[in-house]
Amino acid sequence: MIELPESNTLARQINEILVGKRITSVQAGASPHKFAWYHGGPADYAERLVNNHFISARGVGIFVEITLSKVMLLFSDGVNQRWHPSAGPIPKKHQLLLGLDDDTFFSASLSMYGGLYCWEHKEPFENFYYTVALEKPSPLTERFDLAYFSGLLSPTEVQSLSLKAALATKQSIPGLGNGCLQDILWQAHLHPKRKTSTLTEDEIQALFSSLKNTLAEMARQGGRATEKDLFGKPGGYPVVMCAASKGQPCPQCGTPIFKEAFMGGSIYTCRVCQPLDAQE
Repeated sequence: MIELPESNTLARQINEILVGKRITSVQAGASPHKFAWYHGGPADYAERLVNNHFISARGVGIFVEITLSKVMLLFSDGVNQRWHPSAGPIPKKHQLLLGLDDDTFFSASLSMYGGLYCWEHKEPFENFYYTVALEKPSPLTERFDLAYFSGLLSPTEVQSLSLKAALATKQSIPGLGNGCLQDILWQAHLHPKRKTSTLTEDEIQALFSSLKNTLAEMARQGGRATEKDLFGKPGGYPVVMCAASKGQPCPQCGTPIFKEAFMGGSIYTCRVCQPLDAQE
């Protein structure tokens, strides 16, 4: 699923490849999907999108926001975005397919669920997660500094939460989910179950540095190797803590990586590098 490194990678690639191209044909909703969400009906998308030019793109949390000449396009996590050269195959199933004036195509298709939103520049558009992501500073910017991060952890209701709950839920840090958080906590030698209230000042500093540096490195390498980019290629960042890592030796100490269920999902930890002690 798209998290902050992937949304920024996709936006960068769209800026490099698609800016200036004109949309000549549109297919929306060609492959019906129960959990595909549009802004208005997909039948209206052709009229909205044809003859628009790509102007710019940016990553906004879990979203890829694309500015076209007359409308906006917004794709949420769960939407696979691909550019198809003129000689390349077009996917048989898709929820949005744009033909471009250089005989190439841009497709958006769903794995499980996702939003494919299109609206005119002056038209109001409301989406809670998108609005929050626009308002809060991204960890990839200087606005997200130690003082801001410490402030996120200080409220009483946050102090009672585990680090996974405090950092990867309730839009605390838009674009940060369990996938990226695993490596961040491993680098900081902190367990996902640790209560926020138990962190020392040194541990908060270490966690902040790990969060900033790990996300920046993931974005620099084109996203995580567990996700794919605009060309259908895996990202360059080798994820340490993921499903494929279960039982593999920790790169830091050699202890087998441990998988367990937590908060409705799975967490992967090194029980030596990320001691939980009695903090549960």
